[in-house]
Amino acid sequence: MDIEQKQAELIDHFVKQASAQKGAALGSVIVEATSHPSLFAFSEILAVPTVAELEGTENSVYFEVLRLFSHGTWTDYKSNRGCLPQLVPDQVLKLKQLTVLTLAETNKVLPYDQLMLELDVTNVRELEDFLINECMYAGIVRGKLDQMRRCFEIQFAAGRDLRPGQLGSMIQTLSNWLETSDNLLISIQEKIKWADTMSELDKKHRKEVEDRVEEVKKSISTKKLHTKTEVDQRGDGIQDVEEREEQPIGVARFLFTTFQQQMKSGLGTVMIPLPAFVIVALKFENHTNL
Repeated sequence: MDIEQKQAELIDHFVKQASAQKGAALGSVIVEATSHPSLFAFSEILAVPTVAELEGTENSVYFEVLRLFSHGTWTDYKSNRGCLPQLVPDQVLKLKQLTVLTLAETNKVLPYDQLMLELDVTNVRELEDFLINECMYAGIVRGKLDQMRRCFEIQFAAGRDLRPGQLGSMIQTLSNWLETSDNLLISIQEKIKWADTMSELDKKHRKEVEDRVEEVKKSISTKKLHTKTEVDQRGDGIQDVEEREEQPIGVARFLFTTFQQQMKSGLGTVMIPLPAFVIVALKFENHTNL
């Protein structure tokens, strides 16, 4: 059974018990609830009408004890010890566990010195035993004890009952998170749109260059055929040296002209890198040597 389901069953059990009692009889129910090793939420019990009626009466001390376990810490108890009954050992343990959960709400790295002060622990060994045996094994926190840095790094901590006025702050925090997430999503969508546009421009430019390459290849093939025909007609079997030297000059002129057109096209960063021209030149050389 997971901790949430067990909590729900225990809360339901104590709510029914509290609803069936009144006045001083609620004292034993509250002590039992605040001493139970698996119960860490008390707001539902605090909201039971018969419990709420204790406030302002001669039995209000029980109401204050329950409110302490709902929202308070061990330090709060020490500050108001004169107005509250003596806690039994199980209640002391529970309140110290709840103190760790309260500290974890605002800081995920808890220094040993702070924990020892808040929990009235005198040495590191006692503190680490408490965190391992009474907190991590109980399933209310998960984390790492760092002896070198003398701190407790919290990875998970169970939530406590909401304090009065805390709900508004929580709603504001969630609203800010939602707004930040929306802005991030808009930014990502804009980047994707920009990348798609640049990709289309790149494809278009590559196609234009490939078409020009095909045109030059056809022109060179036609020129070679014309030159071969002239040589055959002369019958001497010797190709004019000057014509042979003009062929690579024609390819180089095409590459230079293409690069100039690219610079003037206004495509910005969408340009054919130098290796692409080298590859094209190699293709022309292979073609002309066929």
